[in-house]
Amino acid sequence: MPIFFDEAQNLFHLQSQNSSYIIQLVRGYAAHVYYGRKLRQDSNLKGMLSFNERASFSPNPIPDDKSISLDTLPQEYPQYGSSDFRSPAYQVKLANGTRVTELAYRTHRILQGKPDLKGLPAVYTEHESEAETLELELSDAVSGLTVILSYTVFADSAAITRSARIVNESGAPLELERALSASLDFADSDYDALYLSGAWARERHVQRRRLAPGVTGIGSRRGSSSHQQNPFFALLRPDANERQGEVYGVSLVYSGNFIAEAEVEQFGMTRLQIGLNPFDFSWHLEPGVSFQTPEAVLVYSNEGLGGMSREYHRLYRTRLCRGQHRDRERPILVNNWEATYFDFNADKIEAIAQAGSKLGIELFVLDDGWFGRRDRDNSSLGDWFEDRRKLPGGLKDLANRVKATGLQFGLWFEPEMVSPDSDLYRSHPDWCLHVPDRRRTEAREQLVLDMSRSDVREYLYERLSDIFSTVPVTYVKWDMNRNMTEIGSSEIPADRQKEIAHRYILGLYELLERFTGEFPHILFESCSGGGGRFDPGMLYYMPQTWTSDDTDAVERLKIQYGTSLVYPVSTMGAHVSAVPNHQVERTTSLTFRGDVAMSGNFGYELDLTKFTAEEQETAKQQIETYKEIRGLVQQGEMYRLLSPFEGNETSWMFVSRDRNEALLFYFKVLAEPNAPLRNVKLEGLDPEKNYCLEASGEIYGGDRLMALGLSVSSLRGDFASMWVRLKAV
Repeated sequence: MPIFFDEAQNLFHLQSQNSSYIIQLVRGYAAHVYYGRKLRQDSNLKGMLSFNERASFSPNPIPDDKSISLDTLPQEYPQYGSSDFRSPAYQVKLANGTRVTELAYRTHRILQGKPDLKGLPAVYTEHESEAETLELELSDAVSGLTVILSYTVFADSAAITRSARIVNESGAPLELERALSASLDFADSDYDALYLSGAWARERHVQRRRLAPGVTGIGSRRGSSSHQQNPFFALLRPDANERQGEVYGVSLVYSGNFIAEAEVEQFGMTRLQIGLNPFDFSWHLEPGVSFQTPEAVLVYSNEGLGGMSREYHRLYRTRLCRGQHRDRERPILVNNWEATYFDFNADKIEAIAQAGSKLGIELFVLDDGWFGRRDRDNSSLGDWFEDRRKLPGGLKDLANRVKATGLQFGLWFEPEMVSPDSDLYRSHPDWCLHVPDRRRTEAREQLVLDMSRSDVREYLYERLSDIFSTVPVTYVKWDMNRNMTEIGSSEIPADRQKEIAHRYILGLYELLERFTGEFPHILFESCSGGGGRFDPGMLYYMPQTWTSDDTDAVERLKIQYGTSLVYPVSTMGAHVSAVPNHQVERTTSLTFRGDVAMSGNFGYELDLTKFTAEEQETAKQQIETYKEIRGLVQQGEMYRLLSPFEGNETSWMFVSRDRNEALLFYFKVLAEPNAPLRNVKLEGLDPEKNYCLEASGEIYGGDRLMALGLSVSSLRGDFASMWVRLKAV
């Protein structure tokens, strides 16, 4: 964990569990020297940077030293306008209209623990001994601009976190036009880029391509992290794969517009950056005021993508997610959405709950349609009052009827939206995002409430907290079903309208902090048309997310596999739904659907009262099994064995931290005629231990299981699956 400062060499050496991150002060500039495999502190670290005079098109800021150019110097937080022509980490406009600043080292501090980021989610520590933090203070002598770069190294993690706090110490206001969280310069460009892309119902598919001169990048301008791109980016060596090779991951703890990109410059260096998307962004900083960027989480792995993922999983599961539910086993639930949509009454809900109780389900979730006059999705968002036509006794009565069946009661909300056909909109038409004299573009026949406004947040707090205080709710599904258009606010001055998208996210975080702090017994699940806001920022407040609205088991193989590149299984909602599937019209067996869903936070999203006797027995067995294995699935180490992006088969497994227990899942999408015999090699076991296969009683050495694997050739037919449970003996 230690952070060392070598005063003689002006060198900072940050050591994580498996990596070193080295910064050197070069003529006052904070230069990025090294990030990679861990180096000893007593190694000779001199001469890690080379300086050579370049052609005249790379200017020299120091007249007496032509070997230094900001256009070639690897930097920790590069600036615009003073001879570095690559992408800057920040950009400001000063009071006199100029945009040139130049940061130089002023001082530094090494702190025990990890300070909070005011108003923003971030990885945390529970004890100061868990981490050390370097605060590197840089300043521009002319303008009074100061930037404090924060780096945290953890005792029990390979991750390093980075963020920047930008302070106006001048006597005049300035405009911040770009404020990234992290910038890293690599000495070469022999990398592939890997990121997660998709669309609604097709989220987080794995994309990989070679870097080339120019910019390879992703981002969101939708107001949320989005279905289309996820705030994660990785560089990996061309020979790196799931099991071996060097990988550098960067993940942004933020839920709004972001950018992540790798720029290969003229001399073959690579600049990797992540942070707030500068598109349509600016922030007005009065004298003495600061701006905090979101946090970037860096993970280096020399054990391939699997090693990187397991580092993210451990950190995000235990030191990003918070609250009473962080370490608890998650309840098995049934949600009525695909069972009833808007067409239900209290008796129908109670009947589904009773059917679920007989199967062993633990939680019933009432989805959309319980409030206002919500008979379809064109009205009533914002009117968070129970619909007495459907629920004559009200929510409290329904919750008690559900509880009488032995199930907990959960409830769906979409608090950030408003329907034009609602009492709230008729009373407060200015409460939505809008621009004067322009149309208010609708999506799903709804508008977006202006979460930057305190009165909007206060209204939502009053309405929802009244329900949370009077109805025995133990679970809340918090949905958000459209992206932002006409991003304007009547509450914010004209010259600060570019702040609104970020202020919206800050307002959302403030409201979520209030709810989760005052109602800690409630398990909150994030949702945005499924996985449209599956990001680390939301996980700080809600320890799980509805992974996708697409519940087809075949599609879920890719979605859940891609999601697991960064996010632990404990954060993924995964349900069994009806067939033919409502998104793709595919029919798969209840067993196949159950096996896929059991690789997440398990539940059902269909009408349990329509199950046949055979289906009831299958579901009952699934629920009994999941209760036995969910601790391992939700808290174990995940190993991805076969990728759905590379073939007809998918396989992954979960291993306990002590390596005494493991669970293998294998899925085959389509049957093959006269197929070759197939073994799946296991991973993560202890080669010195023997393991008993629970179903057969056969005992094999861990070394044998990892070298030769287990046969999966017995499966027949399309959409076939199996799982094997192993215990050390």
